[in-house]
Order: sequence, then C-alpha cells, then structure tokens
Amino acid sequence: MIVLGIETSCDETAAAIVADEGSRGRILSNLVLAQLDLHRPYGGVVPEIAARAHLGGLDRLIAQALREARLSLAEIDAVAAAAGPGLIGGLVVGTTMGKALAWAAGKAFLAVNHLEAHALSVRLCAALDFPYLLLLVSGGHSQLLICAGVGRYTRLGTTLDDAAGEAFDKTAKLLGLGYPGGPAIERAARGGDPRRFPLPRPMRGRPCCDFSFSGLKTAVREVVGKVGPFGAREEADLAASIELAICETLAERTERAIRLFRRRHPEGRALVACGGVAANGSLRLRLSALALHSGLEFLAPAPDLCTDNAAMIAWAGLERLRLGFVDALDIAPRPRWPLDEGLPERRHEVEA
Repeated sequence: MIVLGIETSCDETAAAIVADEGSRGRILSNLVLAQLDLHRPYGGVVPEIAARAHLGGLDRLIAQALREARLSLAEIDAVAAAAGPGLIGGLVVGTTMGKALAWAAGKAFLAVNHLEAHALSVRLCAALDFPYLLLLVSGGHSQLLICAGVGRYTRLGTTLDDAAGEAFDKTAKLLGLGYPGGPAIERAARGGDPRRFPLPRPMRGRPCCDFSFSGLKTAVREVVGKVGPFGAREEADLAASIELAICETLAERTERAIRLFRRRHPEGRALVACGGVAANGSLRLRLSALALHSGLEFLAPAPDLCTDNAAMIAWAGLERLRLGFVDALDIAPRPRWPLDEGLPERRHEVEA
C-alpha cells in the first residue's frame, strides 16, 4: 500500500509519500516547507499567517512529493491528512485538500490525529511491537502514554500548564535567542555550566506522572532580571541550566511512568520518545540511560521525523488503512483531539 500524507496542523506545510514494507515503512518522498521566517518577528506562530502560508504552498508541495516518488495520484491507495489537534485554520486547509484529492482520484481518505502520528512514527523506521511506553514532547504537548495498539492509548501523565517545547520557546525569548527556542537553547548551552543557576524541577517527587513548566519560566525571568545584562558566558550557563532542568524533569517523570508501565505490561520492551523536543541530544542521552537501567530498549525517530512532518501522517494513515479504518469525506477537523478520548482532559496516574 502507498499513502500520500499532508501535514498543516501548525507552522509546517508538509507532504510525503510512504509505502508499506511489512513491519515498517519506506519513505518515497518527504517534503517540508518551513514558515520560520514568517513567524520569527513575532516570537511565535501567528495562526492567520500560518493558514495563509499553507494555502499558498500546499498544492505545489504535493505535486513535488509525487514527482520525487515517481508516482501519479492514480497510483496511491489513500490520502491521509492531519485533522487535529492544531490550529483550526491550517487543519481546514490540509483536510480540505486531502478530501478533494481523495474524492477526485477515487481513493480512501484518512483523518489522522497528529498526536497518533507522532506516537506511531517510530514504527515507520523500526520493527517495534506493541505495547510500548511513549514520552511525547513538543511545543504544545507533554504526555506519557502507554501505546497498546493503533487507536489504543492510555495516558499516564500530561502537562498541567506549559508543555516542554513551550518552556524552551519562552525561556529562549527571555534570553533573546530567537525562535524556535528548543534548538536555540541547545546551541547556546554548548560549553555552558548547567549547575550555575539553580532552577526548579517542578513536580519532582510527586507520586503522579504529570508535568509542569510554568514555574521554570518564572524562575528564568527572575534570573534574567537579576543578572542582566548578559554576556556570552552568562548566556551559555543559563541556557545550559534551562536545558538540564527540562531534561531532568522529563526523565524523572518518565522514570515514574516506567514503573507503572512495567507493572501493567511486563511484556513491554521499549521506551519511545517523539515530538520536536525529542530531537534534543541531551534528552536522548538521558532517556537512553534511563531505559538501559530499567531493562528497556530506547527508541526515537530520526530528528527530522521528530519535528512535524508528513511522513508520519502518511504512516499513521497507512497503519489505520491496514486495519480498515477509513473516514468519510464529511469528517470535520478538530483543534482539540486527545488520544485517550474517554478520559478527562487531565487525569493523574499515581503509583500504587
């Protein structure tokens, strides 16, 4: 099977073609049209600007993805589009285009949950069986989930306020490092002293698996106010301190989730990290060591498959297509779409 994927949930316009190769997939093309220069002056994503950029570039990007894959629309089996969660303007652009292509070519349409695409992305490039424990960390989400199968997710913890990626973005802005904040903090932290500024680790020691990063942002603002103006050394040290605080917090919360996961699924063998923040090298090293200590294998997609991309949308659509999950063309995009819809927005999983 071959699926065309479309991603327009935030500020990345993306199109990709993915083919089924048994236990994993093969990426035939994977194109991303970044909007960083459009949003950088504002220090974050402007929804109206993002939607207009998607509208202006998506058709050309899809045509290029088909050319690179050396396929025509008639030769694919289905069209998958990110239908949520995300910015509604962008979601409308992507899903409308996906439906139109599917209708015109007589192909199946798949409305993909962007979070599920992240959750399944590791299976695109690695032969990984369910269940596995997932740390999903991005600009808008910080969650710990048990992935028991396609469409079968149990949330162990979520963020109570800011997500990890948002914490990177906001603290980078306070340091004047620009947008996006995660890569900017990681670059600035090289050579810095991560112990110079004692920043808080919110939720540390709590018996649940939830996250909180708003207190960290406030602490960084106070440091900037007291220490400024910053020189290169202070900037590197504070960036390193921020990166360490976020990575240690994510690892500590994940360690608690591992204990719950092993108790419920002793057959589970993997800890997976995905989402844009999972591209951070320090976090990967820390999680890899944690997994090794816990008797689990650590897996994460390549960095370019951690950030928003259409290959993961196509793959999630392909996984759903194999199970017969096809959507009607009247399905509506959803700005809010939790993976575990049966649960309240915030649920605390506590160790026994």
